Amino acid sequence: MTTSTPVNSSVDPKVLQEVLDGRWAHVRRDARENLDDPEMLPVYGETMQEARERVTRMSKKLADSGRVVLGFPKEYGGQDDSGGSVTSIEMVAFNDLSIMVKTGVQWGLFGGALQLLGSKRQHDEYLRDVMSFDLPGCFAMTETGHGSDVQQLRTTCTYDAQTQTFDLHTPHQAARKDYIGNAAKDGRMAVVFAQLISQGTNHGVHAWLVPIRDADGQPMPGVTIGDDGPKAGLPGVDNGRLSFDHVSVPRDMLLDRYGQVAEDGTYTSSIENETRRFFTMLGTLVRGRVSVGGSAGSATKLALDIAVRYGDVRRQFAAPGEDREIVINDYLVHQRKLLPALAKTYALHFAQGELVETMHDVQTAVHVHGQEIDEQAQRELESRAAGLKVAQTAHATATIQMCREACGGAGYLQENRLPHLKADTDVFTTFEGDNTVLLQLVAKGLLTGYRDNFGSLDGWGRVGFVADMVRETVLERTAARALIARLVDAVPGVDDVPMLERGWQLKMLEFREKHSLEGAIRRLRKNSTTEGMAPFDMFNSVQDHVLKTAQTHIDRVVLEAFVAGVDRTDDPAVRQLLDSQCDLYALSTIEADKAWFLEHGQLTPARAKTLTATVNQLIRELRPHMITLVDAFAIPAHWKAAAILEEEPDRQAAMAARDAELRARNGEDTPEGTATDLDVPPGQ
Repeated sequence: MTTSTPVNSSVDPKVLQEVLDGRWAHVRRDARENLDDPEMLPVYGETMQEARERVTRMSKKLADSGRVVLGFPKEYGGQDDSGGSVTSIEMVAFNDLSIMVKTGVQWGLFGGALQLLGSKRQHDEYLRDVMSFDLPGCFAMTETGHGSDVQQLRTTCTYDAQTQTFDLHTPHQAARKDYIGNAAKDGRMAVVFAQLISQGTNHGVHAWLVPIRDADGQPMPGVTIGDDGPKAGLPGVDNGRLSFDHVSVPRDMLLDRYGQVAEDGTYTSSIENETRRFFTMLGTLVRGRVSVGGSAGSATKLALDIAVRYGDVRRQFAAPGEDREIVINDYLVHQRKLLPALAKTYALHFAQGELVETMHDVQTAVHVHGQEIDEQAQRELESRAAGLKVAQTAHATATIQMCREACGGAGYLQENRLPHLKADTDVFTTFEGDNTVLLQLVAKGLLTGYRDNFGSLDGWGRVGFVADMVRETVLERTAARALIARLVDAVPGVDDVPMLERGWQLKMLEFREKHSLEGAIRRLRKNSTTEGMAPFDMFNSVQDHVLKTAQTHIDRVVLEAFVAGVDRTDDPAVRQLLDSQCDLYALSTIEADKAWFLEHGQLTPARAKTLTATVNQLIRELRPHMITLVDAFAIPAHWKAAAILEEEPDRQAAMAARDAELRARNGEDTPEGTATDLDVPPGQ
């Protein structure tokens, strides 16, 4: 078996926390010290109306604190700090996720669209009121019939040169704006996305500022507002429906950064191609997607914090010949649940940190320093944001459910927070981009990179196919490119290489991604030469392979981000612990897809068994550090709102009493001052 150096037992969680807090540590510190209002936490059993009223109050309080408007321009009271803005939302997510979503709608989507798509005149008129929450707003993009396919929205906004106004209209029920946050109760204005029609020509999807309620809270003429009603979770978010019956919108309410309409109806844009213009507009709004992924990460950390701490005091079953029951965190099967999930959470944390830094730098260059958009950097940012949003939200859904089960019956009680986290994050895999659609977006980026380097897809059937055609320009190295390349190139092959060799781990994930992409291209080539095959069928028949390619790409990107994070760590003990966490993430990822690696000759049956044994070895070594690993998340105790954690002192006392009784029954002496942690099940 491959052996590793035992992890240093003297890791200081505060030093580990400093590594995790990263570039925006000051934002995290400020949140921990000041977000202490009890109303920021979920209230178990409150009605939907009560939840909405509380969340609205807390949103206003956050606005007054200035913590959620960091990304807005300094001239309006912000800090031009996109990265700080996302980090702030991640910290709010440790509290009530309804508040996170509500604030995300107000300042990330509604305010962000106004800021990034609007003109200075519109900023001067509305931005301060948006930032202060004096002007609650909505982001009205999704339609009942068109959610993911935004480019085909059916709502129209037709310009009339005689009246100098646009006519905003919902042509049928499927074009109704649906699931719109802030619409059912609070919203007074909406950024509405619709097809811009002028002089008889459709210029594609654009956005307008549209008042939807008057000062008395009544719908504006022609605007119909509905309530989506109770949902599976997020009860404090007032999701609603909007329909428009020939609503008149002044010409100057068009958010015209990327497309302008003159008084006579002439349309102009600095981006001539309609599709390119559409994706440029949407690309500016990537901050919302980054925030959702980061907030899913916060919810996952909170669930793991609760489950790990509970598992360290909860006991079940005594070993043969022993009176004391065993702490459930000492069972391998329990460790197998929690520790790989913890390792992946750490990996995703480092990947999110890289993404936020990239987003901040790209947006600062354009919106603060006035530089031209770097289209390649923007595309890479969007692809990375899509991929990590998929990874983080899917991980949240799986891990929170696992943590619920790991806490047994206690995990099913609302008072222990996990059902609340489960319900609130369930929709994260769907909103801000459906995960399946986002995987296709990631895959499309990989295929486009292939096409750009090796020619038109139309020629695939007539050119030779070689294994090395997917070059590093397609599988682009991520952070610490030189480090990753050095580690991979140092590994001569895949047989008989120690499994704790980082280069081998990286090489395995890189091979899987390259092979998956090559296979998808090979199948597409074959389809392109099949006579009579419709373009839709050409792609649809390989969709499974395409999604596999995207998933393998995300896994590699996340591992490389983790490797880079370990490399930046100076403290030897912390670095050693992170190194083992990184090993566990890499090897558990390979183990989860063991069948693929066996099928493709990258693992022999013997090495596949060694892989499982090595994962178990890492888990044993990391067991003593479980509490340290969640301590480093630095989630304030009063944010957790889990009764099983609040009762810990009482539980410890009960355990000590029962343990003393068992010792006395067996004629043993109880060492003075010894406290045990034997759990007393309810009713016993």
